[in-house]
Amino acid sequence: MERDGVERLLAAAGVDSRRLRHALTLLCDGQWWTLADLVRQSATSRRTIEELLRELRLERSGDRFRVAPEHSPDYQDLLAVAPAPEDPVAHLLPHYGPALERLRELIAKAPRARHTLDHVAATPDTVLRRALLLGARFWLPGARLLCVGDHDLTSLAVKLVHPETDVTVVDVDERILAYIDEQDLGVRTRWADLRLTLPPSAHDHDLALTDPPYTPEGISLFTARAIEGLKDDGRILLAYGASERTPALALKVQNSLSALNLTFDAIYPDFNRYFGAEAIGSAADLYLLRPTTRTRPAAAARLDRAVTAIYTQGPQSIESARPGAEPADTTADLLVGDWPKPLPQPRAKLTTWLAKPYAATLDSVAIAVPAGLESAIPRLLLATRAGHVHLHLAEPPARLPAVLASVYDCVTDGTVLRATRRPQPTAPEEQVLRRILDHGHAKLANTWREALISLARAQGSTLTKNEARTLIRQAAPWAEDLTPLEAPLHRLAALPTQVTTTVHALTTTT
Repeated sequence: MERDGVERLLAAAGVDSRRLRHALTLLCDGQWWTLADLVRQSATSRRTIEELLRELRLERSGDRFRVAPEHSPDYQDLLAVAPAPEDPVAHLLPHYGPALERLRELIAKAPRARHTLDHVAATPDTVLRRALLLGARFWLPGARLLCVGDHDLTSLAVKLVHPETDVTVVDVDERILAYIDEQDLGVRTRWADLRLTLPPSAHDHDLALTDPPYTPEGISLFTARAIEGLKDDGRILLAYGASERTPALALKVQNSLSALNLTFDAIYPDFNRYFGAEAIGSAADLYLLRPTTRTRPAAAARLDRAVTAIYTQGPQSIESARPGAEPADTTADLLVGDWPKPLPQPRAKLTTWLAKPYAATLDSVAIAVPAGLESAIPRLLLATRAGHVHLHLAEPPARLPAVLASVYDCVTDGTVLRATRRPQPTAPEEQVLRRILDHGHAKLANTWREALISLARAQGSTLTKNEARTLIRQAAPWAEDLTPLEAPLHRLAALPTQVTTTVHALTTTT
C-alpha cells in the first residue's frame, strides 16, 4: 500500500515532517497541482516533493496531479491539520487588490531573468507583502529606502502602496533600471556593480532591502553594500533561502552575517516565494537585520577584500572562478586592476578607479577587466581624462554606447579595446556634453550648470545659477545628485538631446 511509503518518509523527517504533511494536505484537498506550484506553495525543495510523489498513487491530467478524492480519506490522520505560521501581513492583502493586479502586469512585462546574475523572479504577492511589511514595521512617510538590486521590482511595489517613501534602486542590469524608469513612479535609478562600488548618491538611507545571490560571498557583499548605504540607525531587510536538506549552507550564510556584527531582529520563515528556485522550495526567509556600533567597520573590512566571484552560475560563479591569462601592457603610465607583479608602473584598484579621480595627469592607462564585469566598461572609460585608454578584456567587447563617441575613438584589437580621446568639439551643444562626460566623478547637474553659464558668458550674456538649474530640471529632472559614472545607460543615451534642449533655451532665458 502506498501509505506505508508515506509513513516511512514522515518518520524519517521527524519533527520536520510538517512540510511533507502540508504538501500531502494540498494533494488531498481536491485541487490539481503542477510540480512547480506544489513546491512553491509548500516551500519544500523539489527533491523532497518528488520523494513524496513517488510514494503516492496519483491521478493525473496533463502535467497536473492530485490524490484522487476517493483515496484522500486514506491519509486523513497523516495530514497537517493546523496551518503554517501566519504571514505577518497576509491579512492586509485583500485591501490592496488594484496594487496586486498592477504588480502582476509589471512583473509579467519585466525584462527576463539573467541566470548569470542569479535572477529568480519573486511572485507579485511577495513583492507586495514586502512593501506592506515595511509599512507595518516602520514609519515610511519621508523615509529613504535603498533597494540593493531590484530584479523583483520591490521598489515599484513600495511606491504603489507608500508613494510618500523616497526610493532609490542600485542595480547592474541596465534593462531593469530602464524598465523601472519607464513606469514613472518616482523611483531613482543608479547603475552599480556592487563588486566595485556603491554610488555616492546611494548613501544615508533609513532602510535597505536586498535579495542577493544566495552564496555566502554574494550575501555578505550585498549586505555590506546595504550597510554602506544606511544611516547608523538604519535597518536591512534581506531575503535568503536554503533547502531544508542543507542546514550547513544556511549556517555558513548566517555566520557571514554575524561576521558583519548585525543583530537578527526577526526572521520570517518562507516569506518570499519565487517562480523557480525549486531546489530551495521556491521560497526564502526574510531577515530583518539591525546594525551595531561594530557593523560599519566590519562592512568596510569586508569590502576591502571584495571578490568578483559571487554568483552560482556564469563566468563569475564560485565554481568557475580560476586564474586566467594575465594581461601585459608595458607602455601605460598607470595599470588599473590585476596585473603581473613584475610590471613597473604604478597601480590602482578597479574600486578606487571608480570611486574617485586619479590625482596625477595621465597620458595612457591600461585597465584589466575580469570576465563578468563588462557592464562597467563605459564607466571605466568615463572615469579618466587620459588621452589613451586600453581595456584588456576576457573576450571581444560588445558594441559600446553611442554617447562614448562624444569622447573617444575606439578600435578593437582582439580582446583589447583601444580608446583614444577626441579633440575638444567646437559646437556649443557638443562642448557642454563633452564637459559633462569629461568629469565622470562630479555631480552631473553641477557640471552641466557651470557649462551653460560659461557658454552664456562666451556668447556675451548672463545666466544665473538658478536659471541654469531650472533649464536642466525642465530638460532632465533625473539629473539631480548623480554622477555620469552612476547614471544608467538609457539616461546617458538621452543626454545629448537634453543638453541640446538646454543650449537652445539659452537664447530665450538670457
